[in-house]
Amino acid sequence: MEEFVGKLWHNWVTKTAGGHYPEAVVKLAEVEKTVGILFRALGGDPGLKVAAATGEMHGARRKWLQRIAGSGEKLSLARRDAETLRLPPEITAFPEKSLNRDLYLWLAALAASDAAPNTPWFIRNQRASQAALATFPGLRSRYERLVAAHINSRMAPEQLQPDEAAQELAIRQALRHPTTVDGLPPLNSRKSRPPQPVILWLIAAENQIAGKLADPSEHLPPEGSGSGETEKQAHKAEKVETPDNQAPMLIMFRAESLPTWAEYVRVNRAYDDDEDPNAKNVANDLDKLSLTRDGETAVSRVKFDLDLPSAAEDDTPIGPGITLPEWDYRKSLMLENHCRVQPMVAHDALPAELPEALAATAKKLRGQFAALTPQRRWLKAQQDGAELDVDACVRNHADRQSGHTIESGGYLAQARCERDLACLLLADLSMSTDAWISDTHRIVDVIRDSLLLFSEALSATGDRFGIYGFSSLRRNNIRFHLLKDFNGRYNAASRGRILAIKPGFYTRMGAAIRQAANILYEQPASRRLLLIITDGKPNDLDLYDSRYGIEDTRMAVFEARRMGLTPFCVTIDREAGAYLPYLFGPGGFCVIRKPEELPRRLPLLYAQLTKQ
Repeated sequence: MEEFVGKLWHNWVTKTAGGHYPEAVVKLAEVEKTVGILFRALGGDPGLKVAAATGEMHGARRKWLQRIAGSGEKLSLARRDAETLRLPPEITAFPEKSLNRDLYLWLAALAASDAAPNTPWFIRNQRASQAALATFPGLRSRYERLVAAHINSRMAPEQLQPDEAAQELAIRQALRHPTTVDGLPPLNSRKSRPPQPVILWLIAAENQIAGKLADPSEHLPPEGSGSGETEKQAHKAEKVETPDNQAPMLIMFRAESLPTWAEYVRVNRAYDDDEDPNAKNVANDLDKLSLTRDGETAVSRVKFDLDLPSAAEDDTPIGPGITLPEWDYRKSLMLENHCRVQPMVAHDALPAELPEALAATAKKLRGQFAALTPQRRWLKAQQDGAELDVDACVRNHADRQSGHTIESGGYLAQARCERDLACLLLADLSMSTDAWISDTHRIVDVIRDSLLLFSEALSATGDRFGIYGFSSLRRNNIRFHLLKDFNGRYNAASRGRILAIKPGFYTRMGAAIRQAANILYEQPASRRLLLIITDGKPNDLDLYDSRYGIEDTRMAVFEARRMGLTPFCVTIDREAGAYLPYLFGPGGFCVIRKPEELPRRLPLLYAQLTKQ
């Protein structure tokens, strides 16, 4: 009964305190796609992704009912950094759902018009607001409604101290008429509170990206070692020194705290490297995450290092390696000879036949793709040929009788019609492909079957094709595996190399695409298709696991198109819709929702891409 009454009281006092309207809630997930499209259409940075912001303590003065209810202490405000446009996960600020949705759209337009992120918060938002209203005058009516509703929900200046009231009046003036206020009046008392949050503005971005310290590559776990959950929220972070216990011997020891034999209870005690199931919830409750290095090596890092193959067990390198450039979007500069690609071939791959489980599917695909095999066709009215062209002979005789000059021959000749195209298939062999998708198959098993069936299908058409795989361990160790080159035939040896592929390391996709594009560019064909199979976005142990990797991959795709190639990405990553349109364009990729369908759909996708 006590709990029931307490719940009723909490719901009533929270609702009475006001400040939010749950019945008119609009969630970011509902408008995320629309907001992203609007942000980019209005001139926003196309490389920024839209994600949810976390609630933060604002410290402003609250109404007395809010203090009683314990509400209104935290608020999720929009902000923009180098990689992300973060918006509130949900908006319940206004009683009308249309106004809450309009606030999302206005924040997108404001962020797209923010040309001076390093200026003071108060001036920056006024300039961005003025720029948005001047460039997109259709937003003015919505903006005025949002301003009127937001000012109506704020505390009146009469309820504040004089210096706080002066700041509140300045904010209201800046909202109604942007760029007309030069700055906020100062606070004169230690008891004064900061101004109330302005939900129509962006807050200042942190100097460092949340959660990242200098040289982050030293303590990152291997790819695929996490829980698999994607967290779209970001926290403020600060770098602190490791706490040092100056007097460890002062810890009090009480002998009576030791359990006796009778008090002993057998429990499952956690190990030091066990994950804390409540860590995520605790982190979400923190306003700021304090990060430090304790000098100890993580257990997952030790396990990863032990998995590195020795030179005797590793694949065989081909040549000394190839240096390639890499794009640094922060400097808008191509870093020459920045990466090293090492071509490799499996040393323990034995010639093999096609697995029996794929025999029936391969036979069906060969039959379907045999219809794409170029056929001979007859050319009419030729000067020489194997047979007479009756129609041409009759026409020539009629022309001769009427006194006209004969302009065509009278023979039929056969000509071979060839499909003048080449395809390079580039497969992602990173550690993440070691994940299980069913009780019997991993992602790498599905990729292996796809490569085999793809080869069987293309062998029936006679098209020239090559198959390569890649993984990486930082920029100087990009492994480029030869599975079948363009000059070699698809036979038992190439099947053995495909069956011997193993997952490992990371996905430095930009360098792999550049190397594959250079190989494909050398093929004498009028159409050249670069087909990429991956299960995730670009990443590596260094800063490549950020927007840096996305931008470098996008530049590599652009370079491939400039060479006359047609890059196309096939992925089984369900979240690929958030980044692949930026990398390959809206028609340059395909997401396969069920990974087990990849072997069957890949050859059919190739047939569609190469259809004349």
